[in-house]
Amino acid sequence: MHAIVVSRPGGRSALEYTEVADPSPGPGEIVVDVAAAGVNFTDVYHREGRYPLPTPFTLGSEGAGTVSAVGPDAGDVAVGDRVGWVGVLGGYAEKAVIPANRAIPLPEGVSFDLAGAVLLQGLTAHYLTHSLYEVTTGDDVLVHAAAGGMGLLLTQMVKLRGGRVIGTVSTEEKEKLAREAGADDVLRYDGFADAARELTDGKGVHVVYDGVGAATFDGSLAALRLRGMLALYGAASGPVEAFDPQRLNQGGSLFLTRPTLAHYTATRDELLWRAEEVLGWVESGALKVHVSGRYPLADAAQAHEDLEGRRTTGKLLLVP
Repeated sequence: MHAIVVSRPGGRSALEYTEVADPSPGPGEIVVDVAAAGVNFTDVYHREGRYPLPTPFTLGSEGAGTVSAVGPDAGDVAVGDRVGWVGVLGGYAEKAVIPANRAIPLPEGVSFDLAGAVLLQGLTAHYLTHSLYEVTTGDDVLVHAAAGGMGLLLTQMVKLRGGRVIGTVSTEEKEKLAREAGADDVLRYDGFADAARELTDGKGVHVVYDGVGAATFDGSLAALRLRGMLALYGAASGPVEAFDPQRLNQGGSLFLTRPTLAHYTATRDELLWRAEEVLGWVESGALKVHVSGRYPLADAAQAHEDLEGRRTTGKLLLVP
């Protein structure tokens, strides 16, 4: 089979499209014929070595496909089952080995493309809006990169919970997408903190969902109201530099957290709860998933280039 292997972290040239041996499942494992693999900034961080991994490794932490082999003690997973997964490396390949207890059954009404596009970002948006900060009716919520894959899902989930979305985008085209997803107000990045305060009668927002990082961090803190929460869930523009925690006091007893999906899907029950809700919304049409690009597996470097260049909206997929 073919896979994208990283032997040495670095730029996009580190993505090697190569032939490797077909995998076999061990105890508690299954093999999935990959139909679609999501492309995420987490993959970029792994490729660069920002999130170090033992080399060589196959990229990709979410996907969907059909079970083609089952190892011993794999529970009730069977060959032919349609499944998705998240938080397990190896998705940039024609076949992936995943633990059976991380396999997510897919509803019949959810295609492989939709499942491969929604699981990582959808479950992330779910824990951000339903657990880390439980958005309630009337909350003012600032969503950065509101036209990206995460931003579009966050916007819709905040609206499902009755919140008001103030989104940031970089272009008119992206503003249109953010508004179509339900954003109440859309801002450009320049001066967004002051603009957000104006939109909230000077109070500031209850929570900021920030996956951009270094470029927006200071403004995100400045946009918060008294005892507001900054959920820094990513760093697309680079990592945030060290700062004095006293700034949280001076800003109004603010809260700052740097969460990760793994800690909010730590048990199978929690994983399935989030997945069933997200996939149920997708199947019913309550949650729209915007897939903006499908790339052959061999073109993984191009997918990364487009993602890093901020030339995309919605979600990118690799299709083996």
